[in-house]
Amino acid sequence: MRREIRITGFGGQGIVLAGYVLGKAASVYDHKSATLVQSYGPEARGSACAAQVVVADEPIHYPYVRGQEILVAMSQEGYDSWTEELIDGGVLLYDQDLVDAGTPPAQASFVASVPATRTAEKMGRRMAANIVMLGFLVGCTGLVEVEALREAVRTSVPAGTEDFNLSALEQGLQYAAEAVAAKGGPAKAADI
Repeated sequence: MRREIRITGFGGQGIVLAGYVLGKAASVYDHKSATLVQSYGPEARGSACAAQVVVADEPIHYPYVRGQEILVAMSQEGYDSWTEELIDGGVLLYDQDLVDAGTPPAQASFVASVPATRTAEKMGRRMAANIVMLGFLVGCTGLVEVEALREAVRTSVPAGTEDFNLSALEQGLQYAAEAVAAKGGPAKAADI
């Protein structure tokens, strides 16, 4: 099993942290291998940002995404830049308030808009949208065990924000359960 995920957005959204937490959940708490490759623009906030995460059952010899199975887009620029790289049967998740998906790409087998930013704002901290999205991602795909993700969030976020971030994670998991029920099953790329 090798899964290739790209999380995109802009600086300041916690895109790299989301990739780090996902990789940590896989490698430290779910006994898998994981790699993280990050890229971002020269500005600290507002520029394009991406995290490439590879999760596998065996050692990973090449850490870059070659066949993008899952795309998580938290900005319009990220969506526009990377949707065509999605493999046939891929999974596309995007922030419904920050991305105008138009007609999603034909190669996507599972497409879901997620109220990640809106949910985080309602909770009082827009910065937690990345954690809401991670909950949705794992809840829809089963990429890692939920308990592994909870522990990775708890041990990765700033001290004093653990409970808040875990609540944000639960919101994402709840949205995922609703989406999976509405779509009749979990999100799976064609070759997953």
